[in-house]
Amino acid sequence: MELSIIGSGTMGIGIAHACAEKNHKVFIIDSSNESLKSGKEKLFKLLEKLVQKGKYSEENKNTITKNLNFSNDLSDIKNSDFVIEAIIENLDIKKKVFKDIEELVSSECIIASNTSSLSIASIASSCVKNDRVIGIHFFNPANLMPLVEVIPAIQTSQSTLEKSKEFLIDLGKTVVIAKDTPGFIVNRVARPFYGESLRIYEEGVANFETIDWALKEIGGFKMGPFELMDYIGNDINYTVTETVFKEFYYDPRYKPSFTQKRLMEAGFLGKNLVKDSMTTKI
Repeated sequence: MELSIIGSGTMGIGIAHACAEKNHKVFIIDSSNESLKSGKEKLFKLLEKLVQKGKYSEENKNTITKNLNFSNDLSDIKNSDFVIEAIIENLDIKKKVFKDIEELVSSECIIASNTSSLSIASIASSCVKNDRVIGIHFFNPANLMPLVEVIPAIQTSQSTLEKSKEFLIDLGKTVVIAKDTPGFIVNRVARPFYGESLRIYEEGVANFETIDWALKEIGGFKMGPFELMDYIGNDINYTVTETVFKEFYYDPRYKPSFTQKRLMEAGFLGKNLVKDSMTTKI
């Protein structure tokens, strides 16, 4: 199968890795040469690291590398059977990209969004043949995390849903079907995890390190909430919270935090994105 991934950020290259590992031909498309170069370097560095750790053989690495193609020309998606969009969480931008994608691919090509919180029905409305649009939400790191949320819009055909499930199961993923509601399953459940942790900090009950320690050592979580926000990126995490809050008609359960908003505005996005992480700045 030939696939295209739109976006060469962390999620884009992770999804591409997962697909190339299963011997699919993958095009990674990004309009930014700088982002494309950075994504390629990160992915190839990871592949080399996995060889050094004994997780991959040289043959495994070479097979994956051979299946990966990097381009800033959107027309390279024209022969794709599947296109997965993994760009910024902005509805207007996504709708524009989906419209552009539809003009290039065949009528049989499935077009999916990796959005973590936006309406799939709204994204699908940008396409003429909107029954082939679906949400496929991977989790970071996409090459390792087994869970994938599949979100059919009200326009999505049963055939598109079944083909998407089959594709993901072949990738070795655990598929859950979610309704097209803000945050779907995981990000909706996660809002209180982040939100209450931020409120505990803002009320002066405990600092970041103590809250993370308590939830890992006593609560049994693999990562604390602030560690996880750092890993995801404060810009992404805050945007998802803001989207869920707005889309649920400002339900106070999902209210965003000024602490995270200020960190985002200051450019302290997280340890994987800039030098300064949340836990080292406050």
